[in-house]
Amino acid sequence: MNTKSEFLQIRVTPRQKAAIKRSARRASQGVSAFVLSRVLPAATARFGELVSRLRHDADRRYVLAELNALLAALSATELAETVADVELRDVSDLMANYVAAMVEHAAARKAVAAPGWTRMQLGLEEPYFATELKSLRPGLLRASPVAFKRRNIFVDSSVGDSV
Repeated sequence: MNTKSEFLQIRVTPRQKAAIKRSARRASQGVSAFVLSRVLPAATARFGELVSRLRHDADRRYVLAELNALLAALSATELAETVADVELRDVSDLMANYVAAMVEHAAARKAVAAPGWTRMQLGLEEPYFATELKSLRPGLLRASPVAFKRRNIFVDSSVGDSV
């Protein structure tokens, strides 16, 4: 979990402030927690956390599986809001392209536009196969969703699928 170390100040009218305080009280939250929950919903925070873990976790398969489950569970509107912005700095080229492909594929499945940042991931120079077994590669070449193929990534399942 990231430590909070920054301040944000906004100007509101006395009436707006009172309304925010009432809403926070009804939600059994402090004002800061209430405002943050509205600006950065839990799914958005979770998406950012998972992407951040891709920088450090030794076995990224589990993180990608969690990301898959998160994207698959979101409605079309929630997906568009959750993945609208992401920080991919310090994420390997493979993982940045993998996340972009997952988001683009999920967006296509839910009939919403993929966010603009997905187009910034132009693909890998060398193909990446989800298995070391060369005998399975022809199947991966056929089965991979377009969003993955476009980035030179070949997998046997994607967002919404389980392996």
